[in-house]
Amino acid sequence: MTLMMFARFEQPLKWLAFGLGLGSAIAVVQGWQLAAMMLSLPFCLIWIYCGWLRNEPQLKYINMMFAALYVYGLMRYFLLNT
Repeated sequence: MTLMMFARFEQPLKWLAFGLGLGSAIAVVQGWQLAAMMLSLPFCLIWIYCGWLRNEPQLKYINMMFAALYVYGLMRYFLLNT
């Protein structure tokens, strides 16, 4: 299956990403580090997908970098706090 087959899901995914981004911003303001990272990672993954779908390399690569940082942050959090 190609990514274009999933183009019909792009707009609902963008709304989901909006909700995740809003939740992440609230988590940052409240000082909930783990929640912020857990909400931000799927946000980045959605935008990586949408970047590939629309062929927007700058959006794709920026979000790949942030996704890697969130994966690192989550691994570090669980290794240090368990």
